[in-house]
Amino acid sequence: MTRTLVDQPEEELEPRKPGGRVLTVLLVLLSLGFLAWAALPLGGLEFDRYTVALVALTPYAALVGAVLALLGLLLRRWLTALVVGLVTALLAFTVVPRAMSSTAPVQGVPLRVLSVNAYFGQADAEKVVELVRRNQVDVLSLQELTPELVDRLDAAGLAAELPHRVFEAGPKADGSGIAARYPLRELDLVPGSTLAQPSALLERPGSPPVEIVAVHTLYPMGRDTYDVWRREMVELGQLPLDGTPRVLAGDFNATLDHSRLGDLIGRGYTDAAAATGAGLRATWPEGWFPPPVAIDHVLTTPEITPQSFEVFPMPGADHRAVLATLAVGRGGS
Repeated sequence: MTRTLVDQPEEELEPRKPGGRVLTVLLVLLSLGFLAWAALPLGGLEFDRYTVALVALTPYAALVGAVLALLGLLLRRWLTALVVGLVTALLAFTVVPRAMSSTAPVQGVPLRVLSVNAYFGQADAEKVVELVRRNQVDVLSLQELTPELVDRLDAAGLAAELPHRVFEAGPKADGSGIAARYPLRELDLVPGSTLAQPSALLERPGSPPVEIVAVHTLYPMGRDTYDVWRREMVELGQLPLDGTPRVLAGDFNATLDHSRLGDLIGRGYTDAAAATGAGLRATWPEGWFPPPVAIDHVLTTPEITPQSFEVFPMPGADHRAVLATLAVGRGGS
C-alpha cells in the first residue's frame, strides 16, 4: 500500500504566538504610549504642565519599559521587545547613575545644609528644630515660611541653634528664609521671583564665604504657571559663577530629568543627592499619590564637594526635609 504525504499549511507548521492578535495590538499600543513618554525626557521636551508632569515620572517610565520589554519576550513579540528594550536601556542609562555615588571624602570645612518646605507654614516647628539640633545643622533653608511659623520656630528654640537669619516671611507659599549658625550678610541674587528666594553670604571662621540661596521656583503645574517656572529656572542659571562658593537649596519643583534643571547643573553645579548615590530618594509628596518624585535639591558650585545626602519625614508638611553634608574649600573642588 502506498502512503500519501499531505503537505501541511505553512502557518500550521509555525507555533502560534501566545495571546493572538488582540494581545499583540494591546502590547503595541502600550509600547507606543511608552515610547512617546520616553521621548519627552530623552529629547528634553517639556513645553507645558502636562509634559512637565510626565518628565517628572521618568524613573517610573523606565520601570514600565522594563515590564513591557519582558512581556514582549514572553509573548515572542521580538520586534516590540527589542525596540522597547533599547529605549528602556537609554532611560536606565540616565536614571541608574543617580543611585551610585561619584564623590569621595575630601579635605574641607564641613557645612551641613537642611532644607524644609513647610507647606503653607504648617510644618512641625519642634521637628524642624530637632533635626537642626540632632544633625548640627549650619544652614537652614525654609520655603513656604509664614510669620506664624517663625513664631513657632522661635518658641521651639531655633534662635538658640541658628541665631543669624535672613527671613522673608509671607502668607501661604510666598515666604522663604535662611537661618544660620554663623553671621549672614543679606544679598539680592534672585530679585523679582514670584515666591521669595532670599540669598545671603555666610561668613564662617576658617572657611571661604559661601553664598546661600533659598530656592523656591513657582509650581509649574498650574494653568498659567509653566512659563513663570521656566523663566525662574533660567534666571537661577544666570547667576554669575565667579569662584565664590555657592549653595542653592530648596524646592526647585523640578527633577533631574527636567531639562531646565539639567541646564542649570550643566553650568557647573553638582546635585548633592545624585553625587552621593541618593538621587532617586523622593522628596514629594509625603504619601504615595501622586507617585513620589525628587524635586527638593541642594546644588553646589565646584568649590564645594557633597559628602552625604539624607531625607527625613516632616510632620505637617507635604515635602520631606533634605540634609546635605558638604565640604567647603579649594581642597574640595
